[in-house]
Amino acid sequence: MKVTACLIQDSPVFFDKSKTLQKVESLTRKHAREGCQLIVFPESFIPGYPRGFTFGAKVGSRDAGGRKLFGEYHRNSLDLESADLKRLENLAREEQVYLVIGVTEKQRQNGSLYCSMLYLSPTDGLLGVHRKIKPTGTERLIWAEADGSSLVTFQTKIGKLGGLICWENYMPLARMSMYRKGVEIYVAPTADSRAGWTATLQHIALEGRCFVLGCNQYYTKSMYPPQYKSLVQEEPENLCPGGSAIVSPMGEFLAGPLYDKAGALRAELDLETIIPSKMDFDVNGHYSREDIFQLRIKGQPETGLEETSPDPEA
Repeated sequence: MKVTACLIQDSPVFFDKSKTLQKVESLTRKHAREGCQLIVFPESFIPGYPRGFTFGAKVGSRDAGGRKLFGEYHRNSLDLESADLKRLENLAREEQVYLVIGVTEKQRQNGSLYCSMLYLSPTDGLLGVHRKIKPTGTERLIWAEADGSSLVTFQTKIGKLGGLICWENYMPLARMSMYRKGVEIYVAPTADSRAGWTATLQHIALEGRCFVLGCNQYYTKSMYPPQYKSLVQEEPENLCPGGSAIVSPMGEFLAGPLYDKAGALRAELDLETIIPSKMDFDVNGHYSREDIFQLRIKGQPETGLEETSPDPEA
C-alpha cells in the first residue's frame, strides 16, 4: 500500500479560531484535490502556539493581564462538543482525506486546556484524540496533563496512525507505548524548530521502524496581531523557522526538513517497506527481550481499534 502524505508548515490566524478554521479548510481542500490522502497540521495550529508569552506569571505570583490573556486563549480554543468538530469532520468527509490536526482543546466540564492532536477519518469522523501527557516547561501553566487513556493508535485504510506531541517524543516509555501498538505512520507535531529535532525524528523512525511525520509551524514575530506584539518585544523576528520533515523507517528523509518559509511537504509512504526494515531490528520482536523487560501502561484504553482488532472502516 502506498499513501501520499502532506505536512502543512504554515501559520495560523493567531488567537482567532474562526479564521484559522477557514485556513485549515482552504489548505486541506487544496492539497486533498492534488491527491494527498493524509494531511497533518502542526502542534496547537488552532488557535496558535503562544510562543514568547509569559501569561503574567512568575514564581509566587500571577497578574490580571495574564489571566485576561488566558481567557482569550480559552475562548478561541477548540470545543469537541461544539460545531467546531462537525466542521472538521465534514471537511474530512467532503475531501475524502485523513486529517491529523494539532489544537488547543477546551473541555466544558472544567476550565483547563489541553494540547491535543485530533485524528479524523473521511468515513468515521473523529477517530480519537491524543492529549499531551506532559507539557514542557512553562506550557504547564496553560495546558493540563492527560493520562494514559490518551496514548492511542488507530487502524485505518491507510495504515495504523499514532504519535506523540513535541517533547513527549523524548519520553522513552511513551514512544514504546506507540511501538507496542504497532504504529506504522507516527505523527509528531511540534513547536521545536532546532536542528537537533530532525535527529529526533530520524531516531524515532529507526527505533520504531515506522514512517515519522514531523510537522511544525512557520511563524515570525511580525505575524502576531498588533495587540500582542508588546508581549514578544525581546523575541527574535524568526520565532519559529519550521523544520518539518518526513522520514522513512530506515531513517532517510523523504521530504524536508523545510526551514524559513511556509509550505507543504509531500511524500509517498510505501507501507510495504516497513516489514523488510525490521529484518535486523524489530523493537517489538527479536529486540524486545520480553524475558527481561515488561511495559505496563496505566489507563491504557481498549479502543476497539488496537492491532488485534479488525479495520473499523472495512
